[in-house]
Amino acid sequence: MGHIGSSIKPQSARQQSLDKGATPADARFFVVTNRSVLAIAVPMTLAYLTTPLLGIVDTAVVGQFGDAALLGGLAAGALVFDLVFTTFNFLRSGTTGLVAQAFGRGDALEEQAVFWRALLIAVVAGIVLAGFAPLFAVGGQWFMGAEPRVSEAMSVYIHIRLLAAPFSLINFAILGYVLGRGEGGLGLMLQAVLNGINILLCFLLGLELGWGVAGVAWATVTGEFLAMLLGLAIVLRRFSRLERPSRRRILDVAAYKHMLSLNRDIMIRSFSLLAAFALFTRQGAQFGTVTLAANAVLMNFFLIAGYFLDGFATAAEQLAGRAIGAQAQTPFRRAVQLTLIWGFGLAALATLVLLAAGTNLIALVTTSAEVRAVADTYLPWAAFTALSGVLAFQMDGVFIGATWSRDMRNMMLLSFLVFAAALITLAPAFGNHGLWATLHVFLLVRGFSLLAILQTRMRTAFS
Repeated sequence: MGHIGSSIKPQSARQQSLDKGATPADARFFVVTNRSVLAIAVPMTLAYLTTPLLGIVDTAVVGQFGDAALLGGLAAGALVFDLVFTTFNFLRSGTTGLVAQAFGRGDALEEQAVFWRALLIAVVAGIVLAGFAPLFAVGGQWFMGAEPRVSEAMSVYIHIRLLAAPFSLINFAILGYVLGRGEGGLGLMLQAVLNGINILLCFLLGLELGWGVAGVAWATVTGEFLAMLLGLAIVLRRFSRLERPSRRRILDVAAYKHMLSLNRDIMIRSFSLLAAFALFTRQGAQFGTVTLAANAVLMNFFLIAGYFLDGFATAAEQLAGRAIGAQAQTPFRRAVQLTLIWGFGLAALATLVLLAAGTNLIALVTTSAEVRAVADTYLPWAAFTALSGVLAFQMDGVFIGATWSRDMRNMMLLSFLVFAAALITLAPAFGNHGLWATLHVFLLVRGFSLLAILQTRMRTAFS
């Protein structure tokens, strides 16, 4: 499959241990195979699928009230939440890349130090975000410019859900550490607990007790808190058995500057990504409340396809990062090849499933006949986002793992500019069809722009 040298050819037992999350001493020597890709990708695909499943449950619970304004308010509130929290997703992705590279070098102390640095940033940032909840609510209402009942539902959702900010960001750091070591099974368990609790409480609080949008938000707060407690217990128990990094190493100024530089670039990249989705949602709102609600339903399907592919992007992160840390070019190339092949295969499958079953899924999500009719019209656009987005997801994984954050930032800004130009031209000319076409343009430019500079970055990294 791809070998570094003859010294590792008989390493099948060692390879199996790496698939489960090997000890740092063994981490330098590895072969990237289909098995090693799937050992990370399969559990994390299942884990990530619980997130859009949660979004569908949230939408379905509120959708049972048969009020398009509540559905639109939930979509708008979730968008504002995503704008805030996905901007801080560097605490997950940046931590994954840095831990994976330390893992590749066999540096166990640095793995722990990276986690503690991410945790400190998460606590401080989370408290600040929770304190600014009222401002985010007002800003969200201004940005969306939706009708009063939509704005009211959005405000309720934001005020409650931002209380989970410290817990959510700590969970990002925990997951980043776990995935940096390639422990997909543990990542799956943590995400399943987080979203499983959230889904159960969503039904209980939102539907059974009739709290609606507020119940959905409180379910998220509770799920994030309980998952944080579990994740910290697991990680700290592991650290208690290992040699610990010194406080001086954890608080090293140069390491923080490097981490914050990496995080700054990823934050700009993430904010640009969410800004594009925000403009997509805002433009949908200008087409009317029913179109806004229909697009919200279809965006959940896009997220399902995206999270379906994110498992292989995560495998690319860990394997590429480990290869960079070990200065191993052959495993790096193999990781890029295999994650791309698997990604395109699953993207095609996701598209076929959405084309075949999408109408029935729409009917499950909302009881509004108007919303169903509009969503059915634009279903093919949502179904094909998996194929147009697969390269973007996979390249993101490779560049995050390699910590080539400046390139990610620059290519995302380029993609956003192309998206804005397409939005200005296509949406006025073709309405909601043009809006969905703009999303496809954005995804394609993201993927191919990163692919275009990959060879250059590889020559520099392994020279």
